[in-house]
Amino acid sequence: MQTVIWWIRRDLRLKDNQALQTADPVNRVVIPVFILDPNLLKREAEKRKAFLFNGLRSLDERLRESGSRLVIRAGNPEEELSRLVKESGAAGIFAEEDYTPYARRRDQAVAENLPLNLLAGLTFHHPRSVSKPDGSPYTVFTPYSKAWKKLPQPSAVRNVPPDRFIPVPEHIQSLAIPDALSLEDFPSGEDEAERRLRDFLAGRVYDYREARNRLDMKGTSSLSPYFRFGMLSSRYAVLNVMDTIQNAPNSYARAGAETWLNELIWREFYQSILYHFPEVSRRAFRAELRAIEWNNDPEKFSAWKSGVTGYPLVDASMRQLATLGWMHNRGRMITASFLVKDLLINWQRGEEWFMRQLIDGDPASNNGGWQWTAGVGTDAAPYFRIFNPVLQGKKFDPEGAFVREWIPELSNVTQRYIHEPWTMPAEEQRKAGCVIGKHYPLPVVEHIQARERTLEAYKHSKDVLSGG
Repeated sequence: MQTVIWWIRRDLRLKDNQALQTADPVNRVVIPVFILDPNLLKREAEKRKAFLFNGLRSLDERLRESGSRLVIRAGNPEEELSRLVKESGAAGIFAEEDYTPYARRRDQAVAENLPLNLLAGLTFHHPRSVSKPDGSPYTVFTPYSKAWKKLPQPSAVRNVPPDRFIPVPEHIQSLAIPDALSLEDFPSGEDEAERRLRDFLAGRVYDYREARNRLDMKGTSSLSPYFRFGMLSSRYAVLNVMDTIQNAPNSYARAGAETWLNELIWREFYQSILYHFPEVSRRAFRAELRAIEWNNDPEKFSAWKSGVTGYPLVDASMRQLATLGWMHNRGRMITASFLVKDLLINWQRGEEWFMRQLIDGDPASNNGGWQWTAGVGTDAAPYFRIFNPVLQGKKFDPEGAFVREWIPELSNVTQRYIHEPWTMPAEEQRKAGCVIGKHYPLPVVEHIQARERTLEAYKHSKDVLSGG
C-alpha cells in the first residue's frame, strides 16, 4: 500500500483539512509529522510555544483514537523530511500552504528536492484569488472585502471518517512532544476551538457589533489562537458564520454576525498583504513614512512593557497580555497607539514585543495591525489619528471594571478618577489607598504634548522623503 506524509505546520486539526483529505488516510498509509523547526522555535515566545506543544499533544490523542499517531522530528525541515521519505518509502508529501516569507522560502527549498504538494486551507480565499480586474492585489480593505465576498464559496472538505486511519509503521520513530506549561484560559486543541465557535455563534455573535470594543465585557470570540495554529479552519468558521447570518432572527443580530465576518476578512486581507508585499515584514509599507525620527526612550519602553505608564487602560491591557499571552483587540489598538503616538517609539519594537508575548502571534495579522495603528501601512489609519487613552477608557471601560481587574492598586478608586487617577485630590487618594506616584505611577508623558510632537515627526518624514 502506498505511503505518503502529511506535513503539519499550521493545521493542527483533523476536521476540514484539505491537506489531510488529499493525502487520503483511508486508502493510503499517511504519516502525520510535525517538525520542530529551530528557525521558528528560537524566538522567545514561551506561551505561544506552550500553546503549540499542548495542541500537538491534543492532536496526537485525536490521531491515536483514529488508529494513527503523531510523529515528531526536530531539525531542518528539508533534511528531516528527506530522512522520513527514505525511512518510509513515501511517494508524496502533503501540506497546507503558508504565506509568510520564511515559509515560502522553506517550502520552495523542500519542493526542489522532494515531492511536496501544497494545498489551500490557511485562508478561505487564496491571496491570489482576490485581485483587481488587472490582476494586481488590493491594498485597501473595503474594495478587497467586496471582491472577497463576490467570489464563489469553496465547499467544506469531506472529513476523514473516524477510526479509518491506517496505522503508522512501528519502525517510524518519533521524539517526545516537548513539555509545556498549562494555559488555563486557552486550552489547546481542535475540540476546544470548535466548542468556542459553537458557543460564540449560539448568541454572543449577535451582539458583536456593539460589544466587540468593550474591554469590560466578553464580547469577542477569543478564537484567534486557534486560527493561528489551524485548530480551527478559516473555511469552517466562515461557512458557519455565513449560515448564522442567513438565519439571524433580526437585523440587529444579522449586523453583529456580519461584523464578525468582516473581522475574518480583515485577517485574510493582512495575509494577502504579506503574501504580495513580503517587504512589510521589514519596513513600513508607506515609503514617505520610513524616515520618522523615533525617540525610542528605553525607560519609557520598559514602562510600557511592564504596564506602569500611569495610563490605566494602557497598563491594564499590557498586564492582561503578560498574564494571558492574549489581549483584547481594542486594547491592542490602544497600547499600540500609545507606544507609537504618545511615546514616539518605533512601531517595529512593539510588533516584536507582541510576537514574543502573544499566543496568537501571527506574522501577518500582527504586522498589519501595528502598521495600521502606526499609520504607516497599506490601509492605514491616518497618521494624525491618535487615540486619547483617557477617552478610550471612559468609552470602552466606562465603569473601570477592566482596569480594576488587572490593576489591583486602583481597585478602590472611584469611577470618576479611574481612568485619570493623577487628578484625584489627596483625600481621595487616601480613601482609595492609592497614592499616585507611590502605589501607582504618574503618567510617563503628557498626552496633548506628546500628540503634537508625534504629528511634527510624521510631517517631517513626509517632507524629507518627498523633497519638501
